[in-house]
Amino acid sequence: MPSKALQKIQISLSFLLFAGFFLVDSGFAVAVDSDFESLRVGVAETDITPPVGFPMAGYYHERLAEGAIDPLKAKAIVFRGAHTESALVVCDLIGIATDLSRAIRDSASEQTGIPAANIVVSATHSHTAPDYTKDLYRYLGGQRRDPLRADYIAKLISGPVEAIAKAHAAARPVTLEFGSATQTTPVSFNRRSVMRDGSVKTWQSHDNPDVVRAAGPIDAEIALVAVRDEAGNPLGILSNFALHLDTVGGMKWSADYPYFIEQTLRKAFGPEVISIFGTGCCGDINHVNPASKDRNGAEAIGNSIGETIRKRLPDLKRIERPKLVVKSRVVRLPLQESTAEEVSRSLEILAKANRRESVEFLEHVTAYKMLILDHLRHREPHADSAEHISWGLSHALGGVGDMLPVDVTVMTLGQDVAVVCIPGEVFVELGLAIKQGSPFSTTIVIELSGAVETIYVPNRAAYAGGSYEVTNSNLQPGGGEMLVEAALGLLREAATEHQSGTVADPGP
Repeated sequence: MPSKALQKIQISLSFLLFAGFFLVDSGFAVAVDSDFESLRVGVAETDITPPVGFPMAGYYHERLAEGAIDPLKAKAIVFRGAHTESALVVCDLIGIATDLSRAIRDSASEQTGIPAANIVVSATHSHTAPDYTKDLYRYLGGQRRDPLRADYIAKLISGPVEAIAKAHAAARPVTLEFGSATQTTPVSFNRRSVMRDGSVKTWQSHDNPDVVRAAGPIDAEIALVAVRDEAGNPLGILSNFALHLDTVGGMKWSADYPYFIEQTLRKAFGPEVISIFGTGCCGDINHVNPASKDRNGAEAIGNSIGETIRKRLPDLKRIERPKLVVKSRVVRLPLQESTAEEVSRSLEILAKANRRESVEFLEHVTAYKMLILDHLRHREPHADSAEHISWGLSHALGGVGDMLPVDVTVMTLGQDVAVVCIPGEVFVELGLAIKQGSPFSTTIVIELSGAVETIYVPNRAAYAGGSYEVTNSNLQPGGGEMLVEAALGLLREAATEHQSGTVADPGP
C-alpha cells in the first residue's frame, strides 16, 4: 500500500504528463502534444477590385478595364497552433509576383506575429484580373507616376494583409473536416494533343485528323477542408481543383468560375461562408472540350463544381488530432539562357507587335520571355526591360543569376491533411505525382503560390513535345521535378513529426 506522500507524487507526475511533459522511467517514454487541443482557425476576406482604367492581365497587349462583373477578393485562412502559426491567402489575381509576395508576407508578419516563412500568398489565375507587375515595380522603386495606379498598388498590398490580420484576430476553436469529391460532370480537359508527326500542339480540336490523342491526363479530384464553428455551422470551405481560369474574357473585372463556386456554397450554407478556392496544378488543363464545339462558361463550371462540393460536405471526416506542422524550403530552379543576340532579335519582334504588324504567336511569346530572362539573369541586362515589358519585372529577383529561388511550403493538419503550395503554372502530371507520393490521405496542391516569374512549369517529358506552355516557361527541363522532390521531402518530414508526437511505448 503506497504512502500518502507517494500517492501525491504519482498524482503530480500524472498531471505533468497530461500537460504535455515527458515522463521517462526505465526505457518507457510518453509524449503528449496539446497542439490538437489548442488549434484555432480563422477565415476572412477583403476586396481587392481595381478601379476602371487599370490594365487587365492575361494577354500580350494592354487592355484597360471598363467595369466589373463581380468583385475580386483576397481570402485568408489562418491556423494558430500551440507552437506555430501559419496563413494562406488566395487572391483573385493572374499570379503572385515575388515582390508582391514579400511585401504582403513581411507586413502581415509584422501585424500578426506569424513568421513570414509560414505565410503563403497564392493566386487563382483569373485572366480578368489586373496586370499589376509594372506598376508594382515602379511603386516599390519610388516612381509613383499615376495616382490611380499607385493608389491601387497600395490597396493590392494592404488588402491581403488585412485579410490575414482579420483571420488571425478571428481565430477560434473549430471542427475541421476533410475529404475529396470527384467532379463527374466534365468541365476540365487536357489542352495538349499528340500529333501524328510526334509533336505536341496546344488547343487542337479532335476534328483535326492529325490529332492522335490527348498528351496527358486531367485531375478530377476536388480536395476539401471544411471549417465549422463549435455549433457545427460552416465558417469556411477550402477547395482545390485543377482547371485553368480563362473562361470569362472581355474588358471587365471578374473572379471567373470560383465566384460561382462561392455563390453556390453561400446559397446552401449562408451568406457569411467564405469559399477559399486554391487552383490545382493545371498548366496543361483548360475548360475547352476538344471533342466538342460547345464551351462551358464560368457560371456553368462554377455552379457544377460548387454543387459537387455541396453534396460531398455532409460526408467529410473529422480531423481528430489537427496538430499544425509547417515546413518550407527554398528551391533553386535553373533558368534558361537569354543572350545578347536573342535579346536584340526579341526587341525587333516586340517593336513589330507594338506597331500592330503581323507576328507569329510563339515568336511573340518567346521574345517577351527573353526580355524577362534577360532581366532576371543579368545584373546588367542587355536591354532596359522596364521599357519593353509590363510583367516579369522584379526588384527581388532582377539580376539573380542562372538559378531562380522559389519557396515550397507544406502545412499539415494531423496525419490526415496536407496543403502543398508551389509556384508557377504547374502541369497536372506534377501535381498528381505529389498527391500519389504524399503520406497524407488528403493532399491539396495549390499552384501559383508566389514566384510567378517561373511562368509555366512543365514536366520534363513535355519539353520533348514543345508547343505553347513549353515555349512560355522560363525554366530548364527538370525544374518541375525539383518542385515535386522538394514537396515530397517536406511531406515526409511533416509525417515523421506527426508520428513522433503520438503516444508510444518502445517496449522492454
